[in-house]
Amino acid sequence: MTAPWEIWTYDFSVEGTHPCVIFTNSARLAHPAFDRINALLCRTLRGPLQRELKAAEILLDRADGLDWETLCRVDVVHFVLKSGLRERRGVVCKERRRQICQRMLQVFPFEF
Repeated sequence: MTAPWEIWTYDFSVEGTHPCVIFTNSARLAHPAFDRINALLCRTLRGPLQRELKAAEILLDRADGLDWETLCRVDVVHFVLKSGLRERRGVVCKERRRQICQRMLQVFPFEF
């Protein structure tokens, strides 16, 4: 069974095969009638990042169970098929979860 904050491989229709962070609550993940879940697209780096992080990026690494540094995009939430998830790769550590949420609030500011 899949859990929030896990990192899986997914074949995105436009972007191709990439890691993704599960960004859906446990109830939706466990419910058999829901075949789609939210995921954040990531891109594996094969060397050190040669630029500054963009406002919508968080860097994941070995602390998250990954073999390579990986950029996680937080400005787009993809609605993917649960059945398309394959190869569990890790789990986002607590500090990085906090960073992702904070960055999402910066990218999508709530105005009252």
